Amino acid sequence: MIRSFRRINAPYKVLRLAQPLAAGLVWLVVSSAGFGQEASEGVAPGGSSEVSPGDSDSTVIYDAEFFAQYNPITASDMLDRIPGISIGRGGPDGGNDRGLGTGGNLLIDGQRIAGKDNSPRDQLDRITADEVARIEIIRDTSGELNVRGASEVVNIILVSEQSRSSTTVELVNRLNHDDTYEAGASIAWSQQIGNFQALVNFESRPNYENRDNREVRLGPNGELLGTLFETTIRDQDEHTFSSNMSYSFGPHRMQFNVQASEGDHPRPIRRDFVDFTDTGVVNSIQEEDVQNEQSNWEVGGDYEYRFGNGSRLSLLFVVNDEIRDFVRERFEADPADQPLSKNLFIDSKRERKEFIVQSNYNFSLTADQSMRVGLERADTQLDSSLFIGSSFGSEPPSEAFGGLSPISSISNPGTHVEEIRYEGFLFHNWTLNPRSSLESSVVYETSEISQSGVVSKKRDFQFWRPSFDYRFNFTDNFQFRGTIQRQVSQLSFFSFAATTNEEDRDRDALAGNPELEPETSWNYEAQLEYRLPNDAGVLSSSLFYADIDNYIGRIDATIDPAEPLSATGNVGPAKRWGWFNRASVRLNYFDMPNAIFSTTVGLFDSEIIDPFLNTKQRIGGRGFANVNFRNDLPGIGLSYGLEYSHSFWGGYYDIDIVTITRNDRRRSLDLFVQKVWFDDWTFRLETDNTLDASRCRERLRFDGTTIDGNLELVQDSCSSRYRRFTLTVQKTF
Repeated sequence: MIRSFRRINAPYKVLRLAQPLAAGLVWLVVSSAGFGQEASEGVAPGGSSEVSPGDSDSTVIYDAEFFAQYNPITASDMLDRIPGISIGRGGPDGGNDRGLGTGGNLLIDGQRIAGKDNSPRDQLDRITADEVARIEIIRDTSGELNVRGASEVVNIILVSEQSRSSTTVELVNRLNHDDTYEAGASIAWSQQIGNFQALVNFESRPNYENRDNREVRLGPNGELLGTLFETTIRDQDEHTFSSNMSYSFGPHRMQFNVQASEGDHPRPIRRDFVDFTDTGVVNSIQEEDVQNEQSNWEVGGDYEYRFGNGSRLSLLFVVNDEIRDFVRERFEADPADQPLSKNLFIDSKRERKEFIVQSNYNFSLTADQSMRVGLERADTQLDSSLFIGSSFGSEPPSEAFGGLSPISSISNPGTHVEEIRYEGFLFHNWTLNPRSSLESSVVYETSEISQSGVVSKKRDFQFWRPSFDYRFNFTDNFQFRGTIQRQVSQLSFFSFAATTNEEDRDRDALAGNPELEPETSWNYEAQLEYRLPNDAGVLSSSLFYADIDNYIGRIDATIDPAEPLSATGNVGPAKRWGWFNRASVRLNYFDMPNAIFSTTVGLFDSEIIDPFLNTKQRIGGRGFANVNFRNDLPGIGLSYGLEYSHSFWGGYYDIDIVTITRNDRRRSLDLFVQKVWFDDWTFRLETDNTLDASRCRERLRFDGTTIDGNLELVQDSCSSRYRRFTLTVQKTF
């Protein structure tokens, strides 16, 4: 059953203010609201003696009994039955990986996940539905919350029992378009003994892909120069182990998380070229052997002590290590009578390490005000190297370069980068009156970035990051939210040194930029959200504007005019703005109370002076629309649904030193049908990329540079991995 504190039906004029969507959609959701089922009082959480951070007037609570009719297996299945819910990543600002921060929108028993690489959705997939007592949708800010900055927070409250144990098994079977069959499995074991809880998960997930790319090459006047058919195969299985443990006694509470994954895989590529020349048709082939090494591990934990007056002292830490290495060898030949000969060798190695520790103290100032103060230290390191050998080089061949001539013109091919960052923060929560609240914060950070290798230097940075989050509840169902926030991006250390160019087969490397600085911006957002009466759905509309000081894009890094180079760099000021409309409603009007229809429509634009063309350009797309539909038939244990997405008003342009590329993504449709058999066995069949949607790209390649404007070649291509079918079987013991 579902309940809500002080739910009040808003006047119709308020409803009108909250519905800036298309007229047809407004009619749909208003009709759905009028036929909603009445909410009823739920049960109190069993054995819980603590005050939940969701105990506020605008918090919506779903008790476990509400989901029983759907036969859910995991907590993730339960969230799929709630309109308007979206779970973001952890980390600040929903996942830009800048330290631990205070971001994210998921809590488990009021506690955030102690980690960065732990996906919130993966965490929910490992919690069985039988362990969930209730789910809270917290729509107000509060000093009690261990996360900040989200428009709404999802708090999963687990049942409190002296002892419980469960095991969930999932089998995965996948059939690809090329008749390649894959199998995988996962097993999650959960155990509670008194105040100790443990969750252990082993997973082997198939990740095979066979992608075809079809390309036409045209001259400046549209004449046909040649064609290309390319096949890329990723033969990968991802293996993951994770464990989450917690223990509490009295005022003490501790968590400890471990995660490790490995995804090494080969990626063979074959290209068949047909060139139309004055002397006739010329056929040639290229083959690439790419060996990828991918692995990472993470250990995280936190300790919290709650004082008698309600204040809390917390200590969190995260240690992680990520490796991304690959060796790429390219061979070329005339398929008629010549053997393949190696003409390119690339060895790229990258290892990223991080250690973060954070302490914070939460306390009340008055009955209506609370404060959180804290300090964070982060040590982030990157070691990278890049070796490129070519058959066209002038240097003597070397085994370290695959038996080819080393390319010595690569700038800064190897480096060690380390950033030591300190961050102090203060959050102030103020309940201004029963309807409104204000959360304000100020963060000061100072860091030193040192780099060694071919380039050796040190740089210091200092940033202030204030933010304001104001919320006003017209009613318990209708809320306004306004935010002002100063943001600082996390630099990708990979851009400090030369890296391989994996987007353009004709350009092997990108230059490094040891002068790269973080991107800073002021961000403004206003949002209206209306929750339809009787759990009939959610409507929201938001406007945003971002004023960016030093946008990170592509800049000219040419040293030798005969070899134009670009690098990741700070381009200059830029602007972004947009309008998002979201609706998620139950189709009560059509006598389908267990069907949820959701749509998101985004319209946005941007502006920057491009450093190559010196003209105003966009730095993103123009709009998109997503549609989701799910219908549950509890009487027969059947569910089915779809997810459709489509971009419109064109794609976006990527302007570089010698190319201008436009990327377009066509419509995408995923379907699923799910059936519960034998009481508690769940079978799910889904099709991925049902419409065989392609990713298309038009690349203009210039003679010289884009600054000169002499068009040489047009490469018009589309690629697809085609549809695939996946059957999963789940069972909880």
